[in-house]
Amino acid sequence: MRESLGDRLFGIVNALVLGLVSLITFFPFYYVFIVSFTDPSEYIRRGLVLFPEKWSLASYEYLLSTNAFLRATGNSAFLAIVGTALSLIVTSGLSYALSRKRLQGRRLILLAILLTTLFNPGIIPPYLLVRDLHLINSTWSLILPVLTSGWYVLLMKGFFDSIPASLEEAARIDGCNDFSVWVRVILPLSLPSMAAFGLFYAVAYWNTFFNALLYINDFSKQPLQVLLQNMLIDASTAAGGSAAAEMMSEQRIPPETLKMAAVVIATVPILLVYPFLQKHFAKGAMVGSVKE
Repeated sequence: MRESLGDRLFGIVNALVLGLVSLITFFPFYYVFIVSFTDPSEYIRRGLVLFPEKWSLASYEYLLSTNAFLRATGNSAFLAIVGTALSLIVTSGLSYALSRKRLQGRRLILLAILLTTLFNPGIIPPYLLVRDLHLINSTWSLILPVLTSGWYVLLMKGFFDSIPASLEEAARIDGCNDFSVWVRVILPLSLPSMAAFGLFYAVAYWNTFFNALLYINDFSKQPLQVLLQNMLIDASTAAGGSAAAEMMSEQRIPPETLKMAAVVIATVPILLVYPFLQKHFAKGAMVGSVKE
């Protein structure tokens, strides 16, 4: 079918506008990446660097040699790994239990979970709960209050509802109990949804910021995102104050390149994990959306 002149003009204008929007969106990421690898002396001399004449790893070497930055990265890694694993176990176990119609009080539990997705209690009740459980300044205060999500439970329950009941009956004939059915039958069939929700949880734990500001006062237990926020105010906090500032001045490392390198380091882990889960992501994101 032959396009009219108006259609061709619309296509050209549409491509130009979308291309411009893409460039505007991509440029901050490009600038952060370029500045983080720019030689410190060149950045001091030029200021605005769109493509460095000399590449350098000085900012990364400095950050990775500081105890505070490595400790914060380790805290975030612990949250992402342990928190994601525990959240998947709790969410999948609760979703499987609620998908079984023989569960007593099933409707009441579902109603309670639904209410948590509709009404937000705010900041004060969770803080009082964490305080009364003596979890202030504990890493577990960043995991236990957000161990599961009512919305994720409902979505995963919809996926479990689509699994034929005959599979569970066959497993029970072979001698499996509820726990064995969940581990040996349900979970292997749920890899797409587990991968998708695992990515959601991992990103949330890795990017933990606000809860850490509320519950963590000990600098040694703060996650990476809080350290990044402090670095925006004072880049020397990456290594611990005035001594770090003196070291920075001796090595002539601009605070801006340190900040950019820290952002890249904080972003890379999620970028590395995503390609391995991408093949499951489209399947898992649509769980429970289609009923047959």
